[in-house]
Amino acid sequence: MQQSKRRTAPASFLTALALAAACWTAVPSVALAQGAARQSDFIVAVVNSEPITNLEVQRRTARVVQQLRQQGGRMPTQAELSRQALESLVVERAQLQQAREMGLKVDEAAINLAEQNVARQNQIDVAELRRRIVLDGMTTTQFRNDLRDQILMSRLRDRELDARVRVSDAEVEQFLREQTDTAPAAPTEINLAQVLVAVPENATPQQVAERQARAQDVEKRARAGEDFAALARSFSDGTDAAAGGEMGLRSPDRYPELFLQATAQLPVGGITEPVRSGAGFHILKVVDKRQAGALQSITQQHARHILLRVDAQQTEANARERLAGMRRRIVAGQADFAALAQASSQDGSAAQGGDLGWSNPGQFVPEFEEVLDALRPGEISEPIVSRFGVHLIQLLERRQYQLNPREQREVARNLVRERKMDEAYRSWLQELRGRAYVELRQAPQ
Repeated sequence: MQQSKRRTAPASFLTALALAAACWTAVPSVALAQGAARQSDFIVAVVNSEPITNLEVQRRTARVVQQLRQQGGRMPTQAELSRQALESLVVERAQLQQAREMGLKVDEAAINLAEQNVARQNQIDVAELRRRIVLDGMTTTQFRNDLRDQILMSRLRDRELDARVRVSDAEVEQFLREQTDTAPAAPTEINLAQVLVAVPENATPQQVAERQARAQDVEKRARAGEDFAALARSFSDGTDAAAGGEMGLRSPDRYPELFLQATAQLPVGGITEPVRSGAGFHILKVVDKRQAGALQSITQQHARHILLRVDAQQTEANARERLAGMRRRIVAGQADFAALAQASSQDGSAAQGGDLGWSNPGQFVPEFEEVLDALRPGEISEPIVSRFGVHLIQLLERRQYQLNPREQREVARNLVRERKMDEAYRSWLQELRGRAYVELRQAPQ
């Protein structure tokens, strides 16, 4: 389950993957677009002989609008939205064509895992995810095809970019000097969490007042000490609710200006009053701020788990049910976590009571680590699915670990590589787009 290295995907790809993961939550808008365009769909562009239709542009535009509303971002004009949606589809089509030409494929197991991860992020099982997708007007085949495309593009990028990016010792030394010389007055990365109380379009004053009162109640409860992540999971209308409202560690320019202004003077742990945007009312919490020179320490986590593998003898549903029963017994004080791990866990850590020791950021696979990051010390997760099976995770403790010079250099090397990967990704996309034959036909509507 552990991995010694985990490459961070370029920001643009993370956005694309987030769009795929949020497909079913954005489908109501897409379904309306389908109804309006069914009788008038037409080709708007051709990429190397493959068409892009007006309906595809409408679907992509609806997803972007949904995201911008939830994040409180500036809403471009309809013409600009359509232009951006068409361009993103052109670039994606060019990538998929190259991937097929190179013989890259995605098997059903990889799509199943991606589907399980989307279900987990929304705190539902796969059967419920599929039911909601169909109710919202999208077929499961369309959804799985979207996931297939995202995985295929990811594999293409890995193959293309790995050979392009090398980090020299001189670049590492230069990076460390830059960090030392940079004044730590402003954070270079921020992690914000939100509870979004959505306000419908064309809401009446009474509806706005009701939503504002609801947001103020959430703020009051958060300031009184209730767990912010639990409040987000219970009350937020944002697509990040399942992750405790966390939007992830990112540079300030990747947050809406509205969010930056509201949190500028807050320390880590600080909570804002409800902030009004076009999407509704946002209650924001500063989860983390990192300075440019903060390479001296990292946050380590000490956890243990129970793993049940999914195979012909044990379905995912059975594994979930067994682990849910174990969790109830542990929480009720009727069983010991370590003893159950020794007796039941199908992992090499079973002999140690499921103890995984101290871990560094990025040591575990993402679907495991995301859940671990959201736990409080002593808290036990609900059963979660990873590529290895179904887990029950308990966070034992966290600590700040001081890096020695060798470890600081390794962290610096990884950061330089991530930065160069992002630059290489943008350059590669431009090259790929430039090589593609694109014929623009009728403008999208």
